[in-house]
Amino acid sequence: MKFRRFLSALSAAAIAISAPPAAAQSGLSFDAYLQLLIARARAEGVSESTIRRMTDGLTPSARAIELDRGQPGSPTSRGYPALAPYIATHVDSARINGGRDMLAATRSYNRTISQQYGVPAEILMAIWGHETAYGKVTGGFDLSQALATLAWEGRRRELFSSEFVDLLKVADKGYSRSQLKGSYAGAFGNPQFLPSVYLRLATDGDGDGRADIFGNRADTLASIANYFRDAGWRSDQPWGVRASIPNGFNWGAVKTKLVAPICPRVHERHSQWKTVREWRQLGVQPQRPLGDEVLTSVFQPDGPGTPAWLLTSNYRVILEYNCSNYYAMSVGLLADEIAR
Repeated sequence: MKFRRFLSALSAAAIAISAPPAAAQSGLSFDAYLQLLIARARAEGVSESTIRRMTDGLTPSARAIELDRGQPGSPTSRGYPALAPYIATHVDSARINGGRDMLAATRSYNRTISQQYGVPAEILMAIWGHETAYGKVTGGFDLSQALATLAWEGRRRELFSSEFVDLLKVADKGYSRSQLKGSYAGAFGNPQFLPSVYLRLATDGDGDGRADIFGNRADTLASIANYFRDAGWRSDQPWGVRASIPNGFNWGAVKTKLVAPICPRVHERHSQWKTVREWRQLGVQPQRPLGDEVLTSVFQPDGPGTPAWLLTSNYRVILEYNCSNYYAMSVGLLADEIAR
C-alpha cells in the first residue's frame, strides 16, 4: 500500500472505530481496520518482525463471526435449566479419572505450586480438565485471524482489539503464529487464557525462564494457581460444602438484595451472606466441617428437596474464571472427586 493510501485508510479507520458498530461495519474494510490495529501494536512496542509474521495474509473469518454472534444474550425467561444433568455430563468418569491420573503424574511439583499459591492441586486439575480435557482440546483457530476479525466486526470491538494487540505481545516473546491457536474468541493453551490474562498472570512454574502454558505442565498449573490467588482465593476455606435444608425453609427471608454489576443472573440465585453459625441457627447444617465464622451463601439450584450447598468466597473466585453457576459447581464437584 502506498503511503498516501495508507494514511487515508488509517484516517478512515480512526473515524470508524469511534462510530457505532453498525456504521463501522458498513464503512470500513477489514484491511483498513487491520492497519489501525497494526499501528496500535507498533505504538505499544511490538516488533516489526512479529507484526509481519502475525498479520501476513490475514483475511476475516466468517466462522469466528458466526460463533460470536451465536452466543446467548440476556434471556427473557426467568427459568434455569436443572443443574443435575449438567453435573452428570461434566463431572464424569473420564474427567475424574483423567484428573486423578494427572494429579499423580504432576505430584513432584504440584504440591510445591499449591503451597506457594495457596490453591489446592485438585482445584487446578479441575480447571484444566474442564477447559481443555487436560490439554487434549485446546482449539484450532488462528488467533491472529480470529481476534482481528472480531475486532473489525465490532460487536465487542474494545475487548477484541485490545486482545489482538496483546496477542502480538505474546508472540513477541517467541511464540510462532502456528503455535498461537485456540478458541474463536482468543483463549489459548492448557488453561485457555486470553492474551491479556497471559501477559498479566502466566507464570514460570519450573524455573526455566519461560511461561509455557501450551506444553509445560508445571507452567500450566502455576499459571492457573496465580490466576486464583490474584482473584482472591483463600487457602483456609473450601469452595463450598453440601448442606441440609430444613423442611419449610423460608427462602424469601434470605433472598439476596444485592444486584451484581457483572453476571447478575448468576449471583441472584445465591442467598444473602451469613456466617455458618447464623445458618445453623436457621436450621441449615453443613455436612462437612466448616468454621462457625466463615461467611457463606446458600445455593439449592434445583429447588426444594434437591442437593444444596453452603458456598464460600472461593466459589466466587471460580466464577471469576467463568461466570456460570453450572461451570463453577462442576469445577468444585470435580475437584472434590479428584481428591477422593
